[in-house]
Amino acid sequence: MPQVYYQTPVGVARITETEGFISSVSILDIVPEMEEVNSPLIGRAIQQLDEYFAGTRRVFDLPLKHEASAFQQQVWDTLLKIDYGRTISYQQQSEMMNNPLAIRAIASTNGKNPWWLVVPCHRVIGADGSLTGYGGGLWRKKWLLAHEARVVGIGQMSLDF
Repeated sequence: MPQVYYQTPVGVARITETEGFISSVSILDIVPEMEEVNSPLIGRAIQQLDEYFAGTRRVFDLPLKHEASAFQQQVWDTLLKIDYGRTISYQQQSEMMNNPLAIRAIASTNGKNPWWLVVPCHRVIGADGSLTGYGGGLWRKKWLLAHEARVVGIGQMSLDF
């Protein structure tokens, strides 16, 4: 299972490949010893992350696979429908899934998203517009949303904590 550590503007991403799929992308606070991995797929993931941070990529095009329940997969698939530079609330996500009573389960599943940034759980915020829990830290969520807002020309988003 090849994995590589990649420096981003908001920390070190760990990218893991399993059987021809990206099985996880996570963000770390501690910089581990960097390794060279010769994997075309991981190279493609790094290229797409570079493009995202440069403001030239809005949608990732990577084969993703993770062992998950049907509900978890539905939650993560719904995240992929949130337009770059936009946010929705957990309530709106539950409505998109035709499951309005599952807000807490959806929020919990968003928190277990194995593909940091690639599957954009950072675009889900509280109904009152506040930033809510984010596995990568709220400061990263705020940075990512502000980055996307600048790229699409929205200007500075008003993001509450």
